Amino acid sequence: MSISHAPPGSTKPDIPGISPTDGADDQHLGLEPIVPASSRRARVPRWLRRTTGPLLLLALWQLLSSTGVLTPDVLASPGRIAEVGRDLVADGSLPDAMATSLRRVAAGLVLGTVIGTGLALLSGLFRVGEDLVDAPVQMLRTVPFVGLIPLFIIWFGIGEAPKTAIITLGVTFPLYLNVYAGIRGVDAQLIEAGESLGLSRWGLVRHVILPGALPGAMTGLRYSLGIAWLALVFAEQVNADAGIGFLMVQARDFLRTDVIVVCLIVYAFLGLLADFIVRTLERLLLQWRPTFTGR
Repeated sequence: MSISHAPPGSTKPDIPGISPTDGADDQHLGLEPIVPASSRRARVPRWLRRTTGPLLLLALWQLLSSTGVLTPDVLASPGRIAEVGRDLVADGSLPDAMATSLRRVAAGLVLGTVIGTGLALLSGLFRVGEDLVDAPVQMLRTVPFVGLIPLFIIWFGIGEAPKTAIITLGVTFPLYLNVYAGIRGVDAQLIEAGESLGLSRWGLVRHVILPGALPGAMTGLRYSLGIAWLALVFAEQVNADAGIGFLMVQARDFLRTDVIVVCLIVYAFLGLLADFIVRTLERLLLQWRPTFTGR
């Protein structure tokens, strides 16, 4: 705090050599305020920045195909892939395959979410549950779920059951780990504050623990969705007679790289769409948690 020694009503400044009208003089002299360099740069729209990389990669791909560096036996050109994709959509084979694959992923995702979240709640909320559940889950998650395909075929046959089981197993473990970590990562001071306010055990779980674990659960759901599509690729190699994987197997037998790439693009598109839905849901459910979004 500074104390002025000038008489009341005096315009004379305490520090000699400084005029109270210096700010106005600066404007007359044509001086401008200092502006950070980051704000002076021309801002490129974000959608343009995000699409530049894929477009450049696509242009390079087309160039290599046109010059003969990439032959159709190795990798079909983007134009050929677009034509084949249009034909697959026109004859209905691609929409039917997408519907079948989506049903399999949805069934495995629902079962995996229920199992993974249930085990995480049991293990995270109760010490007895942790002693009984956590060790077996940690052992099972280290086993590659793809290696269990022969057992699933023996147990469930070659129908839809082993495919759903593979996807369910791939979804369960990421969700379990993230929900469990979210529950155990809740600040103990928040628990004490809830207890001091008279919340019951169920009230603590509902108003403190579950909201605190929700960010981890959403992260686990995003991981689980990614692994669900990966598991679907392996699951649809098991004597499938429909689905995107079935189209890929047929294309492999006839050396149709164009159809294989179309199926891969569909896998990528469905994965991005699922991730977009989860991120939108995350923004809606976690509005109370401000986060850094980059500069």
